[in-house]
Amino acid sequence: MIEVKNLTKKFGGTMAVDGISFTVNKGEILGFLGPNGAGKSTTMRMITGFIPPTSGTAIIGGADIFSDSIAARTKMGYLPENAPVYPEMTVTSYLEYCASIRGFKGAQRKSRIEEALEKCFLKDVRHQIVGTLSKGYRQRVCFAQSILHDPEYLIMDEPTDGLDPNQKFEVREMIKSMSADKVIILSTHILDEVDALCTRAIVIAKGRVVADKTPNELRAMSSLHGAVSITLAIDDASAADGLSGVEGVKKTEITGKENGISILVYPKTPESPIADGVVKFTEDKGLRVKSIFVEQGRLDEVFRNITS
Repeated sequence: MIEVKNLTKKFGGTMAVDGISFTVNKGEILGFLGPNGAGKSTTMRMITGFIPPTSGTAIIGGADIFSDSIAARTKMGYLPENAPVYPEMTVTSYLEYCASIRGFKGAQRKSRIEEALEKCFLKDVRHQIVGTLSKGYRQRVCFAQSILHDPEYLIMDEPTDGLDPNQKFEVREMIKSMSADKVIILSTHILDEVDALCTRAIVIAKGRVVADKTPNELRAMSSLHGAVSITLAIDDASAADGLSGVEGVKKTEITGKENGISILVYPKTPESPIADGVVKFTEDKGLRVKSIFVEQGRLDEVFRNITS
């Protein structure tokens, strides 16, 4: 596992990271989530040994990143923010350089590079100068160097930042494909990343952990969790009043009146399902339903509430 113990970082009089602690186990993809300036990148840099903490430490597979740094870094792959690479090298020469630093030689080095090129879909540009590649391809090149040595622990800082939707999909698929036998931490401020990738999310604000839950548990914190969104074929505001009387309903809210009426029906508690009662009401009143679905909760709402 990765075990983070009371990591703290001060820059002068500014507390950037304030006593963060958590553990991540094999098979987990942990999303490290927070607004810009929350301390995500600073925490990632301390976990990887890139910068020293003011206090606290991180244990990578039993090795302390500060007192036993080489042993810890040997087990780790790191994709830094903005994918720094040497722009004057070709893709292959850059990976050869990284592999040599990792201690690979001869046939083993060649096979490691070939595997990384294939996993990261880089074979078509293997002889191209890195500086001439698009941002998406440069991200893949940096990703390739992070997995050259097949690390047990993978730390990624904003792995899909600035990529187009197709590139994001490809990077996410790469991460998911190798998650079963690794410990993966990725920092992000993109909520879609949590839904698409993460088995668990830690949310930080002002350098402190404010939530540590699965994505579904975070959604359950939303005021919309369990609410029913329904669109009726006719514009009849009295339907909203009628739905307010359904058992288990707390309140209703008209959200639109285009080609009918859209109503959001809130439950008194998320543990009290109201969908059956809403459907029965429309059937009893002879109302034609155009669409209906149960809200799972919205991460953006939860994110705003716990970080502001």
